Amino acid sequence: MPFDERIAQRLRRILAEECPAEERRMFGGLAFMVNGHVCCGIVGDNLVVRVGTEGHAKALSRPHARAMDFTGRPMKGFVYLGPAGCRTKAALKSWIKRGLAFVESLPPK
Repeated sequence: MPFDERIAQRLRRILAEECPAEERRMFGGLAFMVNGHVCCGIVGDNLVVRVGTEGHAKALSRPHARAMDFTGRPMKGFVYLGPAGCRTKAALKSWIKRGLAFVESLPPK
């Protein structure tokens, strides 16, 4: 499945302000890796954010967020965010910071 290149460009700009990130094709889309861990990405026109198992329920309570279930089963610790949930730079940056907070708590790979 192709991913939305406009969202990819927005993610690249924000991540460049925050920390170094590596891009990898993953989940049928594009993933951004920080310290060897998936932080966020894009599948189709959905933002994917890794929030960890402890932050999962709180993230799902946010508008436009839903369980990441591309395999047919929800992936605990990851959420999809529809396009309406990341229209503004502030909203997108807020979600990226959630992902960064989680992956920066993990030991580097």
